Formats: sequence, C-alpha cells, structure tokens
Amino acid sequence: MAKYIGPACKLCRREGEKLFLKGARCFSPKCAFEKRGFAPGQHGRTRQGRSERESVYGHQLRAKQRARRVYGVLERQFSRYYHVAQRTRGITGFNLLQTLETRLDNVVFRMGFAENRAQARQMVNHGHFRLNGRRADIPSMLVKAGDVITVGDTAKKTTFFKELPDIAEKRSCAVWMDRDLKNLSGRILRLPERAEIDGNIDEQLIVEYYSR
Repeated sequence: MAKYIGPACKLCRREGEKLFLKGARCFSPKCAFEKRGFAPGQHGRTRQGRSERESVYGHQLRAKQRARRVYGVLERQFSRYYHVAQRTRGITGFNLLQTLETRLDNVVFRMGFAENRAQARQMVNHGHFRLNGRRADIPSMLVKAGDVITVGDTAKKTTFFKELPDIAEKRSCAVWMDRDLKNLSGRILRLPERAEIDGNIDEQLIVEYYSR
C-alpha cells in the first residue's frame, strides 16, 4: 500500500495554508508553517504573492492537490474516486467529498479517536478497529449509514486506548455520527451533508481539473 512518507509540514507550505496534518502540533509555536510560511525549495520565497497571478489550470491543480493532501490520498486512488463519483447519480464534486469523508481512517479521525488522519490510518492498519464486529485493517474501506466502529478488545488493554476516552473527550465529533467514549465505539447516523464537511476545499475546481 503506497503512502506519502515525506515531511507533512512541506505540504502545508506548498499549499500556502495550514492543512492541520499533524494535529495539536499545528496549533503550537513548533508548527513549521508559522516559522516558514513560504513554499519549500530555493525559490520558495520568490513564489509568495504569485497565487493571484496563477493560471486557471494552476488554481484547479492546487484545489486538487489540497484535497489529496488533506485526506492523505495519492493521485491514482484520488483519480479513481473522482471517476466513481462522476458515474454516481448526483453532483460529482459533492459525491467525491462524501466518498473521502466516509473512508474508515477519516471516520476514526472524525470521531476523535485519533489526533490526525495519519495516526488514524496507522491504527486502522494495525487492526485496532472493528467494523460491524469484524476486523477492519484497510484505511480506504468506505462506511455507510448504520455501520458501527469499535475498538478491538485486545487494543483496549493497551495504554494508549486506556487513556483515549479522556483525550477524545476534548476533541469534537462530527454531527453525522455518534460516539460512545465509555465503550470506545461509534455509529454512522447518516452520510455527511456538504456544509458538514469542513476544510478549505473547492470541489468545483477539482471537477474542472479532471474535465479538461
């Protein structure tokens, strides 16, 4: 399974905004974007202010790259999600975002069980979660309304998950799902609406990018 293993902070710097890829660190003075808010590379400083002069294609590309990086998806998989969304009834851009939101690793993050999506992906990979009572270790698995996600019995015995209820209580949970911190479980109440999907993502630009 391919994944990006480079510095996460460089992705924020390249997009010119915080993508909050490292959880609490992004809110601290240690955040690299606070120290070096310009694009990475030897010409990074000279790129500042160029976003207003970007071409139409440049704006479309940046919107697509921003969405990929927020959800931690590589190009081939992201492109596949788009073409599936295109063939699904409804608005293509919204279908794409809804698919990304219902990935298992994103759902674990949205429930507050992980500090960021990268941590959620790792925990899913290690088999710490159950989907409807069955072991689920594929981060890209898609959930649907009525699905129940729980922490496995073995994982509950570890120090991390013993301390998780107190930590997760301080984290918000998406309104389209419900969670039980005592039992470390959550249920998908319904699929998210567009207004409930946060993040500075312009799905129309993504559609325009792939429609060239």
